[in-house]
Amino acid sequence: MTLFSLARKNVLRNIKSYGLYIGSMIFSIVIYFTFVTLKYSDDIAVLTKTDTRINGIMSASSVVLLFFVAIFIFYSNSFFMKKRKKEVALYSLLGVRKRKIGMMLFFENLMIGLLALMIGIVIGFLLSKGLLTVLVQLMGYDVVANFVLSTEAVQNTVMVFIILFIITSLQGYRVIYQFSLIDLFHAAKKGEAMPKASALYAVMGVTLLAIAYYLSLTNIFTSELWKLMGYLTVPIVVIALTILGTFLLFNSVTVYALTMLKNMRNWSWKGLNVLTTAQLLYRIRANAKSLTIIAILSATTITAGGAVYSLYYMTGENTKATNPHTFMWIGEDIDMPSDNLRYDAHVTYGQIDVTVEQAMYRYSVIRRSDYEALAKLQQIDAVQGEYVLIDAFYNDDFSVVKAGTTLQQNDRAFTIDAIASQQVMNGALGMAMLVVPDAQFTAMQATATAHMYSYEDEKNEKELSATLEQQLPESANFTSYPRDYAAGLAGAGSLLFVGSFLGLVFLTATGSIIYFKVLTEAEEDRAKYEALRKMGVRKQMMLKTISAQVGFMFGLPLLAGLAHGAAALSAFGQLFMMDVTKPVLVWMAIYVAVYALYYVFTVWNFYKLTAERGKAL
Repeated sequence: MTLFSLARKNVLRNIKSYGLYIGSMIFSIVIYFTFVTLKYSDDIAVLTKTDTRINGIMSASSVVLLFFVAIFIFYSNSFFMKKRKKEVALYSLLGVRKRKIGMMLFFENLMIGLLALMIGIVIGFLLSKGLLTVLVQLMGYDVVANFVLSTEAVQNTVMVFIILFIITSLQGYRVIYQFSLIDLFHAAKKGEAMPKASALYAVMGVTLLAIAYYLSLTNIFTSELWKLMGYLTVPIVVIALTILGTFLLFNSVTVYALTMLKNMRNWSWKGLNVLTTAQLLYRIRANAKSLTIIAILSATTITAGGAVYSLYYMTGENTKATNPHTFMWIGEDIDMPSDNLRYDAHVTYGQIDVTVEQAMYRYSVIRRSDYEALAKLQQIDAVQGEYVLIDAFYNDDFSVVKAGTTLQQNDRAFTIDAIASQQVMNGALGMAMLVVPDAQFTAMQATATAHMYSYEDEKNEKELSATLEQQLPESANFTSYPRDYAAGLAGAGSLLFVGSFLGLVFLTATGSIIYFKVLTEAEEDRAKYEALRKMGVRKQMMLKTISAQVGFMFGLPLLAGLAHGAAALSAFGQLFMMDVTKPVLVWMAIYVAVYALYYVFTVWNFYKLTAERGKAL
């Protein structure tokens, strides 16, 4: 019998045992193939006509995805090989040479990889149309995507995963040379000594996280620390402090908490609490690394997903803030359709150059009566004052011109009475505008006229927008709410899709890492739970103990990830001057809901493996 045929029989005979590993590889292949299929899709390029932007997003994301998939496969393979060390030891005990065992493992892993590759590509192909349709809908296009098998995506996926499978197969080949026979037999039984809590590390962990949070939540426009350390350096420092602080937190603070619970007799001697605490304490050092990885992955997913969902959620509001009217242009007026027309306005404006602290600024200028009329049409409150500055990006911390600032125009000076942040005219023209008394505006003898039209269902006025854009000259500076909204939705929609897709990948991988870790420990603890069952411990008590033990692995990194993500998203909202509370809470709720499903799934499989009556030891 050849090594290849022996490897094939091993795979077929143990296909159920290999199921978890094969499933993780199929998952990796499906997500990568599906994403690459979208990257090479002609539908995206044809519909959006923004090849550079979308392809740039897809290309950068595919690199991130490839890096992550490689780590995930290596992580899965390491757990898979740990379960097979005893089998390798048996081959060695029977006199099979290490080289032959290594070749057999190499062929087995390669066959499993090729099987997973075929299944993954088929499933990815079936899913690609649905995901492509979702992407197109998010970008605001009402089109059904085509069902096409991309040869470029197949070639890319096959090449990438063949390389990964060869590397993981070589990794399995090396296992038999890294350990002695006795090590291989007892690899699954190695435990850890009871850890001792370190007060120094605990204080350091809390301090590092406090510093990271302080830097994140500090106003970057006024912070002296940001200026001193550099605006590009601080984010890197925050990430480093967060990772190190999280590790120290799990490595020391959790030991303190578990030790304290163990010493509380009123709590520890209830039910199986003492068993749960002891199990967690003895594995806390190894788990600290996994908990840190999971917390950082969770924080990354929450932050990235919350940020892109906030941008998508705020697309309409941001576009409306920039373009309060459906259409606006400068110059000659033209006949406009009256269907669904809410109002039209025609305002004469001028421009002036003023000096503030030896710096020159140019502002559009409108009369007070026109400002009040436009505010009334838009149903907003007109800011009171003789001289009002309309500044869409006004920030009291860094804006030079504020209420009380004196502007110098040639030999004339006037003081700003109030600041308004809501625009009353579209585009750049309305972002920096001065409201002056009617008499002063009349003396300017301004001749330029802006024509504004507002429609009821303005998001769907794309055809009228395209017609006006062709009809009006470039000098008209045509601005359009439906055009800018569609462009913003396309960009934010593609970002949301990529962010959600990668977020789902990270979330699934996070759950899978915990699942691998917990189920590996469950294999090691089967004898303990079997002994408890024989002692008469009820199933409900057993399930409660398992739920608490698994909940520790799931709950701590989730809480840390939510806290890290909340701090990062708070800084994001501050930087872009947006209230991201609602979209962030929605995104976090979705993340926690999916995460909870993984928790329930893991608890149930842990229970089936260790606590069900009739399981063999």
